[in-house]
Amino acid sequence: MAFYRQVGEVTPKRHTQFRRPDGGLYSEELVGEEGFSSDSALLYHRGIPSAIVDARPWELPDQTLTPNAPLVPRHLKLHDLFPGEEHKAVDAVTGRRLVLGNGDVRISYAVSSLPSPYYRNATGDECVYVERGAATLETTFGALTVGRGDYVVIPRTTTHRWVPTGPEPLRTYAIEANSHIAPPKRYLSRYGQFLEHAPYCERDLRAPAEPLLAEGTDVEVYVKHRGTGPGGLAGTVHVLPEHPFDVVGWDGHLYPYAFNIADYEPITGRVHQPPPVHQVFEGANFVICNFVPRKVDYHPLAVPVPYYHSNVDSDEIMFYVDGDYEARKGSGIGKGSISVHPGGHSHGPQPGAVERSLGVEYFDELAVMVDTFRPLDLGEAGIAVDDGKYAWTWSGRGPSA
Repeated sequence: MAFYRQVGEVTPKRHTQFRRPDGGLYSEELVGEEGFSSDSALLYHRGIPSAIVDARPWELPDQTLTPNAPLVPRHLKLHDLFPGEEHKAVDAVTGRRLVLGNGDVRISYAVSSLPSPYYRNATGDECVYVERGAATLETTFGALTVGRGDYVVIPRTTTHRWVPTGPEPLRTYAIEANSHIAPPKRYLSRYGQFLEHAPYCERDLRAPAEPLLAEGTDVEVYVKHRGTGPGGLAGTVHVLPEHPFDVVGWDGHLYPYAFNIADYEPITGRVHQPPPVHQVFEGANFVICNFVPRKVDYHPLAVPVPYYHSNVDSDEIMFYVDGDYEARKGSGIGKGSISVHPGGHSHGPQPGAVERSLGVEYFDELAVMVDTFRPLDLGEAGIAVDDGKYAWTWSGRGPSA
């Protein structure tokens, strides 16, 4: 992450003896990115972080991907995925259903009420958007209280679990990278500080403030890792002799954190602004953007809705969270929808949306967008909730019977 933090007890100098009250040594663990040539954190464990007493395969949720062929835009209705009371038997990790994916990123969705197992993703960072509900995210670095509108960024291999809290089910939109996820480089100084033009800064980020210590033996941790299964993935359950939440202190630049979408300051202009002004995070071969309630274009002849555009280099995936998305009126898209606009297809406002938007001064819309630079395939969940009609909404008629 962009700035240094220290939580709990650490030694005055790194890689030196740190003794427990009984005289034994704490185990020092360096968690580092890019071959220990980038951000890292030093964690001090009561036990030995390498210790396991058993291991068995974990059959991952269905990771099968099907090409978007023939190439068409699609409308996926995520709120149809977990009907009725199904969420009562679901957790936010093993209950994820794969919506879209490629070799760089996977997008999944879950509606859950159960605590997840202890879990670590060894293939890449995760950015989980909390659509609704609330939870405590317990991690080896400490706990985070998260809720509606939070992006939760979890570094690769961080052991954690989701514990839903509150009266309503937890709705999570998981963006899993095969790389790291960070703020866009153009928002940061060469030393990692947020610059003045950035739409958010360090004060907007929430990170664990104190250690989270737990007791336990023979604790199971579910690990997603590289393998030969669908998507190049595999799963293993490690059984640890002691609880993984045994870190008495840590410091560094690498840790989980939360950022609420309401703290994003939109960048506006006299005429319509291009999608990069909405960017919030980036990974290898993809970016994450958000569209928030904002004052819109204020030139006297401005057209507030987007112009038609062709994604020459990317697929555009828009998750409509709240509000009223002006450009999609008449398409059937609403809260809980995803629009898939693949590279190679020009897309833009629905018929009549341009005229309706003229003179509008404010858009009340909330959406999370993922743009990928390699084509996305459909997961089993995406296929299950494709409305089959969206591609024809600009013309008003579909293929002949």
